[in-house]
Amino acid sequence: MAKIIGVRFKNTAKVYYFAPAEGETEYPEKTGVIVETAKGLEYGTVVFGLKEVSDKEIVHPLKPVLRRATEKDEKKVLENEKKIPEALEYANQKITELNLNMKLIGCEYAFDGKKIVFFFTSEGRVDFRELVKVLASKFHLRIELRQVGIRDETKILGGIAPCGRTCCCASCMSDFGKVSIKMAKTQGLHLNPGKISGLCGRLMCCLEYENDYYAEVYKKMPKIGGTVGTPEGEGVVIGNDMLKLISKVKITKGDGSEVYKDFPVDRLNFKRKNGGKDDDDVNDENLSEDMKKMLD
Repeated sequence: MAKIIGVRFKNTAKVYYFAPAEGETEYPEKTGVIVETAKGLEYGTVVFGLKEVSDKEIVHPLKPVLRRATEKDEKKVLENEKKIPEALEYANQKITELNLNMKLIGCEYAFDGKKIVFFFTSEGRVDFRELVKVLASKFHLRIELRQVGIRDETKILGGIAPCGRTCCCASCMSDFGKVSIKMAKTQGLHLNPGKISGLCGRLMCCLEYENDYYAEVYKKMPKIGGTVGTPEGEGVVIGNDMLKLISKVKITKGDGSEVYKDFPVDRLNFKRKNGGKDDDDVNDENLSEDMKKMLD
């Protein structure tokens, strides 16, 4: 077992483990700390205090917290943040002047103030050597330009997702998971790009971390369009509520009239699906061009 504290950095949801500083036994939540990372010294915020975890849960060697953030450290962080709008404005101006095919989406100052990292997106490779020279001569700091993908752009900029809440990638997700069209189909969603894509234009991240539940329930539900036995006779399934475990069934009476009724799935008789697979599985070859772009 190892004693650790959880630390989160700005604009990230992921929690990193660090060893407590020698002699320190308490780290109240939201306390600012200074730690050493691969990027150098960084300022982070305590998410949870001292606790023990299995050695399998940590990556060795576990780096220690250097110290609690002082009032001077907190002031330095605020000063760095205040410089960001000016840096972005100047960099955007130079990108336009140099006619570079790139979109600047954000920047951050290193804690020690010796480096600025600019994040950008582009459809291809960009020769930004001249831009680096111009920025270095302006700010007299080490300049780093980092190209990120379209999903990372949304994570950095944030926004309101179709569900009405802040995008998962910008609020609660630590890493991007692999999302597939099959996951959308398993949840019973219409394969319409406008309905299953996030702000980034790619498949919504929530499809992945909700998939375990839906994949299990999917095996218990009847196939839409399939015939099932109900307490009131045979009918055809026209819809499934996978949260309430209810199926809507169309029943044709002897006189030719039709009735639509909801039944709990445990009151229906039908052949269970085999591991969530059926004749209706989605193949990438059959997807529209818009759907294929969402998977790129």
